[in-house]
Amino acid sequence: MSTVLWEKLIGTIPALAWVGFATIVYFTMRGSILTSILPRLSSIKGPGIELGLVAELLDKASESTSVFPGSQQPVTATERRGVLRRLDHAVAYLDGGRILWVDDNPANNRYLIRLFEQSGMTVDLARSTGEALELLRRHAYDIVLSDIMRGEDDQAGIAMLAEFRNAGIKLPVIIHAAHFDSRRGMDPMIFAGTNRIDEVVHYVIDLMERARIQ
Repeated sequence: MSTVLWEKLIGTIPALAWVGFATIVYFTMRGSILTSILPRLSSIKGPGIELGLVAELLDKASESTSVFPGSQQPVTATERRGVLRRLDHAVAYLDGGRILWVDDNPANNRYLIRLFEQSGMTVDLARSTGEALELLRRHAYDIVLSDIMRGEDDQAGIAMLAEFRNAGIKLPVIIHAAHFDSRRGMDPMIFAGTNRIDEVVHYVIDLMERARIQ
């Protein structure tokens, strides 16, 4: 072997030594490196929404047996993917939007409320028509979400719409109730009615897209 070739081989030894040293250090400290770096990376929020958290909230809302026992159908895997895909693409329309949710049992809606809040929306709660009217006088809203039955009044949510009209309130209303039957007639203020978690999300996105495009 020539002298020149030996000199080249010897010249590569420091570089090879550094590669070997770096490899040893990486495998020795790999656990602590991942532990210290990954939490910081996961806390960095990029554009869009945190789909992992939103997916968890959607699952909890679907699985909750306290929402509408016996009437709420679980969200299928296909429906779940569709909701998450729309949420991810619609974040620009939802961000900054405001919902008034009228329900005498707001805890039933806690996961959906958090889902919309994670999407950049503000959700204010009212337990009665009176509280709803007071909030509507104080704030501007994009959407009203409402139940129908409150206490012993099985048409409270529908009667509320007449009071909205008397007060000059013209907002789209989504009815989220266990037994909404559109065959009994639809009040002109009602955009849609459903007992399904996934459909509520889609209807909110539909309305926010329309509001932003106008």
